[in-house]
Amino acid sequence: MENTSIITQVANPKEEEILSCQEKVSQSNSSLKKHRNRSIFSPFFCCFRDYDAEPPATNNKTCSLPPPAEENSSPPKPPAKYLLPEVSINDYGKNCVVIDLDETLVHSSFKPISNADFIVPVEIDGTVHQVYVLKRPHVDEFLQKMGELFECVLFTASLAKYADPVADLLDRRGVFRARLFRESCVFHRGNYVKDLSRLGRELNKVIIVDNSPASYIFHPENAVPVQSWFDDMTDTELLDLLPLFEDLSKETDVYSVLQSLRAR
Repeated sequence: MENTSIITQVANPKEEEILSCQEKVSQSNSSLKKHRNRSIFSPFFCCFRDYDAEPPATNNKTCSLPPPAEENSSPPKPPAKYLLPEVSINDYGKNCVVIDLDETLVHSSFKPISNADFIVPVEIDGTVHQVYVLKRPHVDEFLQKMGELFECVLFTASLAKYADPVADLLDRRGVFRARLFRESCVFHRGNYVKDLSRLGRELNKVIIVDNSPASYIFHPENAVPVQSWFDDMTDTELLDLLPLFEDLSKETDVYSVLQSLRAR
């Protein structure tokens, strides 16, 4: 397995090359917030290649579990249970926030980063590789507040062997009630998609925070898009989003607020 097949992320435009075996694919993405140009790596960091994939028909305000759409258009049987366990007593009545990892909360690279916050060893085909992880500014404050307001779920298209130890270091307070990795995504037309209807939560109470529109292409109306982050230590986006999330935490139906956000 190539090390680029373990982490799901977009390319840092400042980095000419992270690995010699890495293929850069330039994509133009349209988010609900801004137009962004991105270069997409193969699977360890990211494999979002087809942003115009059509989502399957779903009822946005129910917890029904449709069979996942797959690239070969032959959907498998639906899973026997939802991705998330029952809501805990402490989170009862709270809305659910699904939070992405790479380029949303952190930036990771196999290329050494002098100011890395974490260095995580990852074993690939019998060889241990060091992954250098940089935390986005204000991520600690952001997660602490989100944990107070919401039922928080980490959902990444990266593999658990990388993302789980990163989450251990990042989430010292235990904000994430659950962690979902690549195997929980739906592989749809070349993309790892986070199908929110498979969580087991009412969709009008679910919000996804992600830098990649392809990851929430089935449910764009549930998204709070964020800019991809690499190494800008003056970035304040996570801090700036807190007032919005304070408002969303009070809503019994998040769609009205999110619709207003898309209209801006």
